[in-house]
Amino acid sequence: MATNSTNRIYPLQLTNDEWRTKLTAEEYHVLREAGTERPFTGEYTDDHTEGVYNCRACGVELFRSTEKFDSHCGWPSFFAPAAEGKVEYIEDVSLGMKRVEVRCANCGSHLGHVFEGEGYATPTDQRYCINSISIRREPLAG
Repeated sequence: MATNSTNRIYPLQLTNDEWRTKLTAEEYHVLREAGTERPFTGEYTDDHTEGVYNCRACGVELFRSTEKFDSHCGWPSFFAPAAEGKVEYIEDVSLGMKRVEVRCANCGSHLGHVFEGEGYATPTDQRYCINSISIRREPLAG
């Protein structure tokens, strides 16, 4: 699932200064510097409102409420992205462990990590552990 490529050219390219203008300091830290918000502090952690979750940096749809579930891990959890190709996977060996980072495939922003085989009763046996600050929920169209 993971790749080692971190030098990919994304469809949306902005300079660091442009990103800093567009995002708050906290958003920039998580989305552009692969930071993490503190557990149980994000606005979508326990949210059950129907909607689509877009990348906070570029607005592309990434996840849907129909794939969101309660994992009680401290961050919003999804068992699948909204569609194939919406996110990209990067091998992450920081912090002395092997994980799979999840990024927006449109702008390269850090979203969180995906974990497999944790025993959650989901159709994919995956948990996309996503920072609330990386996404913005919008109402379902229609």
